[in-house]
Amino acid sequence: MTDLRTPPVNDGDLFSERARQYALEKPLQRIHILEAGCGWGTGLDLGDREHHVTGVDMESPELRAYTCERPDLDTWHLGDLRTVPLPPRAYDVVHASYLIERVPHAELVLDRFVAALKPGGLLLVHLRDRNTAFGFLDRTLPRWLHTSGRRRRRRAHGVRPGRGPGGAHARVPYPAGGDASGTESGREDGAATATELTPRPVVRTSPPPAVYDRVASRSGMQWYCVMRGLVVAEEYTSRQAIAALGAGTGLAELLCRLVSVLSRGRLPADHSEVTFVIRKPENRFARVI
Repeated sequence: MTDLRTPPVNDGDLFSERARQYALEKPLQRIHILEAGCGWGTGLDLGDREHHVTGVDMESPELRAYTCERPDLDTWHLGDLRTVPLPPRAYDVVHASYLIERVPHAELVLDRFVAALKPGGLLLVHLRDRNTAFGFLDRTLPRWLHTSGRRRRRRAHGVRPGRGPGGAHARVPYPAGGDASGTESGREDGAATATELTPRPVVRTSPPPAVYDRVASRSGMQWYCVMRGLVVAEEYTSRQAIAALGAGTGLAELLCRLVSVLSRGRLPADHSEVTFVIRKPENRFARVI
């Protein structure tokens, strides 16, 4: 069932709200979250609800640098998303924002996320739709023409996380103005100190260039959910990337409309991104109509 009645103003707020609603259904349970695409962007806000966050993403120096500085991750793994450790039925929520369109073998990666999701869990996906005028332009225009929409943003945090061996990360919180209250397991250079944990700004990176596998579209995700027996609880479209690509000049709007006309409407210009709130059925033998 798809709900298109009240489009969200901000997808991040929508996802956080849905995760909090899910947590209310599990009052005595710690919520386990898989932050898929942890090398850029921000995570979910569950308020004061106890939760554990695991991050996964592709391997690159820029993504690793940002992941190391995130204070909200309890553990993380970077590498090939087809092989990174993902225990089955371990996570209540899988949050994948701007990831599906930028990874090769996206359908296989999605299969791993779904397998790692608990029955009844949520798969929160935001992606750029390849079957739109914007998706066509993003795939064909030279990169330097639309880098303005992928600028880095900075935000400050009060905790600087430490780094463990092999890419694993442990969050080390400490009280403001005091000594470190936690230690890092397996730290290569000894115990963490308050000096090493000096707060410093975290640079929000830009996502890597999109690959746009066939599943990275509105119709592709709908097909995927039907074939895997998943329920699309909510579905929204937005135009955020069009505005970012044009950088306020209106050029992106003009180009998208031109592509839509030349394609005779097969590549629509009314949206560039799609947001899905997907639920994995409690009973895997349930028939989705």
